[in-house]
Amino acid sequence: MKTLSPAPLHLASALALAFGAAVPAFAQHHDHAQHATTDAPTQDEHAQHDHGAMSNAAPAITTTSPREPIPAITADDLAAAFPAIDHHAMQHAPAFNHKVTFNRLEAWDADEGTGQAWEGIAWFGTDTDRLWLRSEGERVGGHTESADLEVLYGRSVSPWWDVVAGVRHDFTPGDARTWAAVGVQGMAPYRFEVSATAYIGEDGQVAANVEAEYTLRITNRLVLQPLVEVDIALKDDPDYGIGRGVSGFEAGLRLRYEIGRRFAPYVGVVHERVFGDTAGYRRADGESARGTRWVAGVRIWF
Repeated sequence: MKTLSPAPLHLASALALAFGAAVPAFAQHHDHAQHATTDAPTQDEHAQHDHGAMSNAAPAITTTSPREPIPAITADDLAAAFPAIDHHAMQHAPAFNHKVTFNRLEAWDADEGTGQAWEGIAWFGTDTDRLWLRSEGERVGGHTESADLEVLYGRSVSPWWDVVAGVRHDFTPGDARTWAAVGVQGMAPYRFEVSATAYIGEDGQVAANVEAEYTLRITNRLVLQPLVEVDIALKDDPDYGIGRGVSGFEAGLRLRYEIGRRFAPYVGVVHERVFGDTAGYRRADGESARGTRWVAGVRIWF
């Protein structure tokens, strides 16, 4: 059997196309092989591609801008978000309330016998206007060393502070006497409870008392409470054994356990001392100018 040369094959394909005849299969196969040989890239051209550059090419990043840009915050925006709040605009409905607290009801062992002391405070009124009662005193060996009662009107001037004004009456020591009183009380920064009161006596005596205490909650029920109290006199008062200047100082540290929020027994230590002419009056009466004692007591409120 004779094989056709490439030239007759091309001629046969052209004739078949011209007359609508089918090209023999072997001729079509020959043509595909020729096209594959001529059109396919050579191995050298494939090797010329930089595959490392193609693999390290940065991916395409599509950025989408916001539909509506967020404007910068202005001073008017801040003022609208954090408006100035008037203290009296936040007060609750005018309801009458009250609270009575004995911060200290304590006893200790003294040279003259058992000593007792009390310090209590009560208020009656609304959130902004209150009647305050304050009292404190000491007894040693069955004898009352000091006792006083203050009746004050208090007006709230800020969320944490009250201004108070009224009278104080001293029952002992010496003859009873009455003072005009004015001061402030409230909570200072870092939760220090502060009370500062000035007193003007019937005979022109001027005195002041400053007290500060802090409540440190060790656990939910165990509370440590330090206290500092200073008495100041602007003139000598020998009839009552008080000299000018810092006449008295007291520092205490009490640890209480709150069995309930309204009832808490405690133990503590208290240091007292007097200065200047007040110390001289004490020594003249055969008393010490300083002393430290261990105390035990309860704190209650209702």
